[in-house]
Amino acid sequence: MNLIRFALRKPITIMVVVAGLLFFGISAVRKIKIDIFPSLDLPVMYIAHPFGGYTPDQMETFFGKQYVNILLFVNGIKTIETKNIQGLTLMKVTFYPGTNMAQASAEMSAASNRIQAIFPPGSNPPFIIRFDASTLPVGQLVLSSEVRTNNQLMDLANLYVRSSFTSIPGIVSSPPFGGNIRTVVVKVDPELLRSHNLTPDQLVEALRLYNQTAPSGNVRIGDKNYITPTNTTIRTVAEFGDIPLYKGNGVQNLFLRDVAVVEDGADVTTGYGLVNGKRSVYLSIAKSADASTWEVVQNLKKSIPRMQSTLPDDVKLSYEFDQSQYVMNAVKSLVEEGVIGAVLTGLMVLLFLGDARGALIVILTIPTSVIISILFLNLLGQTINIMTLSGLALAIGILVDESTVTIENIHQHLDMGKPKALAIWDACREIAFPKLLILFCILAVFAPAFTMEGIPGSMFMPLALAIGFSMIASYFLSQTFVPVLANWLMKGHAKAAAHTDTQELKRALSEREDSNQDGKISLFERLRTRFLRFINRMMPFRRPIVIVYLLVSTVLAGLLLNHIGKDVLPKVNGRQFQVRLRAPEGTRIERTEEKTLGLVGIIKDITGNENVAVTSAYVGQHPGPFSVSPIYLWMSGPQEAVLQVALKEGFHADLDELKEKIRKRTKAAIPDISLSFEPIELTDKILSQGSPTPVEIRLMGRDKKTNELYAGKVIEKLKEIPYLRDVQLGQSNKYPAVNIEIDRTRASQLGVDVVDISRSLIASTSSSRYTDKNIWVDPKSGNSYLVQVLVPESRMSSIHDISEIPVLKGQSRPVLGDLATITPDTTYGENNNLGALPVLSVTANLNEKDLGTAQKAVQEAIDSLGELPRGLTVQLIGLSETLTSTLDSLEGGLLVAIVVIFLMLAANFQSFKVSAIVLATVPAVIVGSLILLLLTGSTLNLQSYMGIIMSVGVSISNAVLLITNAEELRLRSGNALSAAYESASLRLRPILMTALAMIVGMIPMAAGFGDGGDQASPLGRAVIGGLFTSTFAALFILPLVFAWGQGKTSIQSVSLDPEDEQSKFYIPGKTN
Repeated sequence: MNLIRFALRKPITIMVVVAGLLFFGISAVRKIKIDIFPSLDLPVMYIAHPFGGYTPDQMETFFGKQYVNILLFVNGIKTIETKNIQGLTLMKVTFYPGTNMAQASAEMSAASNRIQAIFPPGSNPPFIIRFDASTLPVGQLVLSSEVRTNNQLMDLANLYVRSSFTSIPGIVSSPPFGGNIRTVVVKVDPELLRSHNLTPDQLVEALRLYNQTAPSGNVRIGDKNYITPTNTTIRTVAEFGDIPLYKGNGVQNLFLRDVAVVEDGADVTTGYGLVNGKRSVYLSIAKSADASTWEVVQNLKKSIPRMQSTLPDDVKLSYEFDQSQYVMNAVKSLVEEGVIGAVLTGLMVLLFLGDARGALIVILTIPTSVIISILFLNLLGQTINIMTLSGLALAIGILVDESTVTIENIHQHLDMGKPKALAIWDACREIAFPKLLILFCILAVFAPAFTMEGIPGSMFMPLALAIGFSMIASYFLSQTFVPVLANWLMKGHAKAAAHTDTQELKRALSEREDSNQDGKISLFERLRTRFLRFINRMMPFRRPIVIVYLLVSTVLAGLLLNHIGKDVLPKVNGRQFQVRLRAPEGTRIERTEEKTLGLVGIIKDITGNENVAVTSAYVGQHPGPFSVSPIYLWMSGPQEAVLQVALKEGFHADLDELKEKIRKRTKAAIPDISLSFEPIELTDKILSQGSPTPVEIRLMGRDKKTNELYAGKVIEKLKEIPYLRDVQLGQSNKYPAVNIEIDRTRASQLGVDVVDISRSLIASTSSSRYTDKNIWVDPKSGNSYLVQVLVPESRMSSIHDISEIPVLKGQSRPVLGDLATITPDTTYGENNNLGALPVLSVTANLNEKDLGTAQKAVQEAIDSLGELPRGLTVQLIGLSETLTSTLDSLEGGLLVAIVVIFLMLAANFQSFKVSAIVLATVPAVIVGSLILLLLTGSTLNLQSYMGIIMSVGVSISNAVLLITNAEELRLRSGNALSAAYESASLRLRPILMTALAMIVGMIPMAAGFGDGGDQASPLGRAVIGGLFTSTFAALFILPLVFAWGQGKTSIQSVSLDPEDEQSKFYIPGKTN
């Protein structure tokens, strides 16, 4: 009340404060960072360790398990997940929440440095990076050319494009995708080698001897100090052909060019990038943790012309798959929904009160409160993201409540005939404490945000802060700004102030009947009369009505909770999708590329070529030098391709239906491949925590064969579930191999050792860069490149070719086949581990079904297989794990919120019974929200749960207004029945106004208009459904609950103080 008095006495000061907050708030709106997600602070780190040529088994043995052993000395580690493929070990290290990640990073670096000593010779240190929301790409910068090869584009991307990112604040980029690094390639002719009795390793040795870097010295001749550089490093690619292969006098002149072709080429091709069906190169663009996604993308787009000017004319740059549009669409939707909601809210106030000036005051408080909220969000380091936007969008609806109640109460006092100034003072003073209590109740609803952990806590906190700051600002405005504007703008009623007792005036006002025929009784007064008559008829049956209501609403709420579908976030029908193609294991990348292009053709045929904006694919495995790339996009071998498709804005289709068509057409046209659709939106990628599909089952046990057998049974069971799609094993376990078993005794007899054999074999089947690093410096650019010896793939195409590899220097025999057995076989193409235990995963997608239902069906399918084999563990991970933790946190949070509100109300009313009466509308809220969600096809998810929690807060605020007034009347009259009747009459209009205004304000959000509308629509629907039923319960059930619950309650105070006159223990004459 002191705040109200201060505002009325110093109105200019209030306007100055509000103007200052608006000025700095608008400045904050312009400066606040725009992002897709809030800072999730995920305690995850990645280790990527490449080692060329090693098989998955070798990577697991020599790297993966060694890392697991040493990392156990790092504090705070929760899990260590390892993926091992040929030439790479990738580890995902997850820490417990609250771990000091800076210390953990330092400990991991120290541990990895310590273990380097036991790794195979030539191993380089690993890449260690922290994982957060910014680690995932927010778009692709594509280089395309009609005349240049991928390898040339790769060089341009590395030298000119990627290096220019340093001038763009906040940008992070992985190495380019789609090509190979430039290298000097020595292509050996096996026949010529044999004719000269040479082995491939002898060529490698010649390169080492005749092309090496050496320091220069100094010679002091006369008065000069001369530098003495030498040509130990070959200057041009052509000069490599002149390297002699023999030393000494009187030997045959033989040079490298006589047995090999030297090319200025590229590293061994392991993968291709395809953009719009053509081989291209692209860079995945990410942002640093503290940068704004929107600013980074906009700065990058502004820099594209500058980067384009550094490239040849035939190379074009373009930015594709822009993920920043996601959050900008949400911002636009918020603005549109806010404007529409504010206008509709003003119309509702105008309809009830017939006062355009009062409606204007209500409308002005909405944007003012939102701007002040953004000011404080910015001060706390928050960003504009999908969660703060949801909070602000939700706040727009509830912000109506504070000002609307104040304006309505002012009108009530004006109707009593009071002068305008007195009416405003009495009206604001009368509801000051109830509104403060309501504010605390709504804030208490979001208090669990401070106790939640992990992803749910990180996502819920910004939303709670956005709503909290908006509500606090709205309360401040309703107590200061609104009274001042009401005095300046509103008109007084032309009646003399004959009474001063507010309660008597209210009672007289509520008893007006529709008996006058002078036309002065409004439509609302007639509605009030009929409402009171209905309440009066129900009062004799209040006990059975209340019991039936509580039983039915509670049981119905439980049934609906079990029946409704559950997801982490609402399904968004976007215009982008990503699909992983798997050809038969070991398929060459050229064949996989053909199948990928075939899939692109099928998609264009289904959607229409004119409706496809861009397609981007990566085929095969990432090059060895780019070991960071698999963190952004995991590729396990040449048989895999990942295709991203962006459709044009004018194309509208249900994505689930489109995916189903693609599956059917692909199965008919390319039957030997399998598809698996993966998340492309950043929200889904982050929440799935690395899982490629919504359903992922992890099977973990010591025996790999047992794991495989059980995984096969699980796959068969999952295929019986009708709405599961793309059910498959996540790893390659039958990769084709050619086993080479060396007979060491035979080799020794022929004068050959294992080192000779392996070095010749590596140079023939892979590249000498895995055994010897040789560098060439381009004199034009000054950049260094690898030099490697290899046998062309076309010359090593059969087991016979492998058996003919020479292994003894200076002799045509023996060859590999003379001392080794070579047989076709299969092996593991990918070895995964959790800790030290082998892991397999079974993945599946959903077709028009929610994750909660699928999760339950999958668990039942696993349970139907009976007891697990000894030592085998099966668990659902990824998005299913996130769903479980999110719903558990939200359910626990809602329970905590209700308990906090109950205790707070009990402390205020000094009665547990009255506190329980206020909460009687909560079951109706849950029932109403769930029914509307079911009717509109929405699921119970993070957004709709926020709507339910918000509805609970609003319903409690309405109940507090009614019950506070009813309890005051009961304490005055001693009659709970009449008190309930009168309070229902007095609070009918404010409850209807606030509820209908908020419902109308939520309609644009619930309808899901515009881009990004699908994301927030369940929130609006949950609010509308909850408010509809809670308003019914507050008006028709709550008076009955109060009349029954307080019917026999004493009007005496619960005070135990004998000096308190209100206490039943009061002893007259004992007051000090």
